[in-house]
Amino acid sequence: MTTTQSTEVPTKAALVPATSPALRIQSAVIKYGFIFVTVTLFAYFALSEPSFRDSATLLDTLRYVSVAAILGLGVTLTMAVGGIDMSVGAVAGLGVTVAAKTMVSYNQVGLVAILAVIAAGALAGLLNALLIVVLKIPDMLATLGTMFVIQGTKLVLVDGQSITPGMTQADGSTAPGKFTEGFLRIDRGTVLGVPVSVLIFGALTVVAWVFLARTRWGRVLYAIGANPEASRLAGIRVGAYRALAYVLSGVLASIGGLILASRIGQGDVSAGTSQLLEAVAVALVGTSVLGRGRPNVWGTALGAVLIGIITTGLTIKGLPYYTQDVVEGAVLILALIFSFTLSKRRTA
Repeated sequence: MTTTQSTEVPTKAALVPATSPALRIQSAVIKYGFIFVTVTLFAYFALSEPSFRDSATLLDTLRYVSVAAILGLGVTLTMAVGGIDMSVGAVAGLGVTVAAKTMVSYNQVGLVAILAVIAAGALAGLLNALLIVVLKIPDMLATLGTMFVIQGTKLVLVDGQSITPGMTQADGSTAPGKFTEGFLRIDRGTVLGVPVSVLIFGALTVVAWVFLARTRWGRVLYAIGANPEASRLAGIRVGAYRALAYVLSGVLASIGGLILASRIGQGDVSAGTSQLLEAVAVALVGTSVLGRGRPNVWGTALGAVLIGIITTGLTIKGLPYYTQDVVEGAVLILALIFSFTLSKRRTA
């Protein structure tokens, strides 16, 4: 009886014991590294700048990032199905314009403006769904096209000018309305000292987490993102679920627009332009949290908090505003290294 000797070359992972200190350290860095970075930066700014420790400053930080965080939640939903929504900033800006047009130009109450803005966001999401699901246009290209269409539509609606109370309109009349006090409380009001926009951010984060992590719909979205063909063969209506993700992203972006409109108190035609990059950044940063390597709600929320800590800390230290983009970009690159490079090495 003869025996054959295996010629299989052991992999790199097989040569290193699963319990080796090197692998344990690498696993800990991947899983907790970004949380450690967030805590370290917070401690640094808190110890070096006494004003950073003030509760009002911390709440203002959360208030500042609430719009980008809510938009980031929408991006997270679309990333879960394997796509990405690049139109969220434009939809938020459209929400600002629609809110101002409704209250200032048409003299309607805040509730009507809120409903109009959310409806506009849902319609934008449906447009994305039509392009992506029905016409089979790649997600990024479709939503980039939608972004430009919405930005142009926003300018057409207001003849290219910002809407302010008492302004002279295109027909020569004076705008009859104004932003109502109730509407302005969306961002400027507080409940037990906490800004309403922060409470909205927190509530939407919890709702989005429950939806993605604790319901069948959320699990299906992740399944579609992992393998759409296998999901289709399993009887899942892939197109319908992908459409749902983009409609929800549009609605979340419109809620961010409501907060932004309440914050600036006018229909600024440039509103929302800078929100896209921050929203995408916090969603991508979120993929690195706890080493999951996939979009997740709590990761997105932590990414937003991290961006807020950096922005507030650098502002208090007196650094020029343009340096913040460099630092935020470096943080995003670091997050991508955690999410893709290190995690792939761990599983190699």
